[in-house]
Amino acid sequence: MLNKLTVGAAQTGPVLSENITTMLPTALRMIDEASSQGVNILSFCELFLTPFFPNQLREDFDHFFIEPEHEVIKEIVSAGARHKMALIIPFSERATHGLYNSALVADSAGKTVGIYRKTHMPAFFPNERPGGTGSYEKMYFGLGTDLPVFDVDGHKIGIQICYDRQYPEGSRVLALKGAQIIFMPISYSLYGDAEHRKSAWEIPIRARAFENGVFVVAPNRVGAEGVRHHLGHSLIISPEGAILASAGTEAEEIIVQSIDLNDSSFENKRNPWWRDRRPELYTSLAV
Repeated sequence: MLNKLTVGAAQTGPVLSENITTMLPTALRMIDEASSQGVNILSFCELFLTPFFPNQLREDFDHFFIEPEHEVIKEIVSAGARHKMALIIPFSERATHGLYNSALVADSAGKTVGIYRKTHMPAFFPNERPGGTGSYEKMYFGLGTDLPVFDVDGHKIGIQICYDRQYPEGSRVLALKGAQIIFMPISYSLYGDAEHRKSAWEIPIRARAFENGVFVVAPNRVGAEGVRHHLGHSLIISPEGAILASAGTEAEEIIVQSIDLNDSSFENKRNPWWRDRRPELYTSLAV
């Protein structure tokens, strides 16, 4: 299996309708565009099919959740398969025993490889500043219980969704399991604190790449949904923690980067994190 491939991050714009089919034309268009740039694996951003509804407390949320077999998901997967492109498709998942903030992984043949369910769920108090809506994800989503590594067309990938990136342990587990790329679908808002939120945006994403010697692909939503303003600035990061590609902060776009997974092996030799780890000293982290 060749270690060179091209990855893409689809930075989608605001979703102003609650109809689950609204973003389908955008998804299909972006898959076509990514294909024209030779993308092998494309990731969309967190919950990109719906408005970011968890910034509100509401009881009428059932229509935001769909099964993995829903026609919208199937059509997106089929579009990827037509282009021989693997996809990471984040969505609000209705499962047999709960509701989850999830990402479906489909390979280039359109086969579902698996589903990752977000493992860390935030709840933030609102504030009085414009856009300071707070976030109430704990009211809507169950917690994922696994950190799987997926084999996608011979490449080992992991997923961390948005808030997961703030916890280094999850990404470290994925790297220890052999992940060469970690995809991080995100919907990052300024929450009325633009200066701080903008300055902090890159830090955990670049850190997770650098400290684990892996590539990180982080698509983020962009633009205003009512008072909520998403930053954009999607990123593709090298195993050295360097920015390989970045998006703007105003409009939807796709960022694309050709990568060589051998760079991850080289980085782990040059900075031998695995050789020098002392896991016997870290047992308290499991408490």
